[in-house]
Amino acid sequence: MKSFIVGLVIGVLVVPLMVYAYFAWGMAPVATSASAMPFEKALASKALNARIKKEMPKTVPIAADEANYLAGVQTYRQYCAVCHGLPMEAPSAISKGMFPKPPQLFRGKGVTDDEPGETYWKVANGIRMTGMPGYSQSLSSTQMWQVSLLLANADKLPDAAKVALASASAQAPTAGQGPAGTQP
Repeated sequence: MKSFIVGLVIGVLVVPLMVYAYFAWGMAPVATSASAMPFEKALASKALNARIKKEMPKTVPIAADEANYLAGVQTYRQYCAVCHGLPMEAPSAISKGMFPKPPQLFRGKGVTDDEPGETYWKVANGIRMTGMPGYSQSLSSTQMWQVSLLLANADKLPDAAKVALASASAQAPTAGQGPAGTQP
């Protein structure tokens, strides 16, 4: 019994000290180019999903209509596109330098399989240790819902919203170019 108690005390003291030393002595990977820490992705994902499930809004207070999609496009272009991209555009230099890589929301599935309330929660609160800021202090609730509806329905947007997104791509300067793709 004595060896069990000694082992328990050592486990309770030594393991936390080793974890502390791992971080305090600079052994933890903190650069965006470094690989993830052991269990980092699994633990962060589990915590995020549990929190969102508990707190996300269950109902959408605005209509999923063309006017809200177009307003969502404007907000997305200004606040989101630099990290999450635009249709038919290469990822930006900013997004290439981030860890974890921000999802390119108009490529593949994006977040069209997420409920709008889930996306709203992420936009409003941000996601710690990812570079995703919370916009609850910068955007109105309506703007955050408009972006959330835009993204939830990205695979079935009306033509006007698709054109607005495409024109955003045509207007956005790329590296080494001026406005509308002209050379400086």
